[in-house]
Amino acid sequence: MNHCGTQTIETERLILRRFSTDDAPAMYKNWASDPDVTEFLTWTPHRDIDASRAVLKEWIPLYSKKNYYHWAIVLKEHGSEPIGSISAVDMNDNVDMVHIGYCIGKEWWHRGIMTEALNAVIDFFFDEVGANRIESRHDPRNPHSGMVMKNCKMKYEGTMRSSDKNNQGICDACWYAILKSEK
Repeated sequence: MNHCGTQTIETERLILRRFSTDDAPAMYKNWASDPDVTEFLTWTPHRDIDASRAVLKEWIPLYSKKNYYHWAIVLKEHGSEPIGSISAVDMNDNVDMVHIGYCIGKEWWHRGIMTEALNAVIDFFFDEVGANRIESRHDPRNPHSGMVMKNCKMKYEGTMRSSDKNNQGICDACWYAILKSEK
């Protein structure tokens, strides 16, 4: 793959951009402190804004790496304040594969925002980075995450039993993927 790092992506309603340290209050308020948002994720809700600041202090220096991709999701009508996050959580350059993870604040659920963000990131990885396969997974108890994948034309590939762990404990994982030839 031709890694180029986290680039700003603009869609009809969204700006996907790099995080900055100034995003800590919005991150904490809009999604990172909400147990409903993190229910099926691998990290626990942030206890205070300092936890959000600490995470951003870990992420921001990684933008210097060409193979680091992590976007703040900004709804244009909401100003510059991020409402969620989408990133490459795993990659395999041997097979040109990118695994995507995402979350968004509860206030913005069921509005097609995450589908719009994921579609934009899929296009970026196929067109700019040269990925051949984009994949993602979700806990079957979180079907709305799977609907985002389906809405992005990702194909269901199967459920691996007791193959993952999140805030609910050991869980099954429903896997979806799209190939460049299918886009």
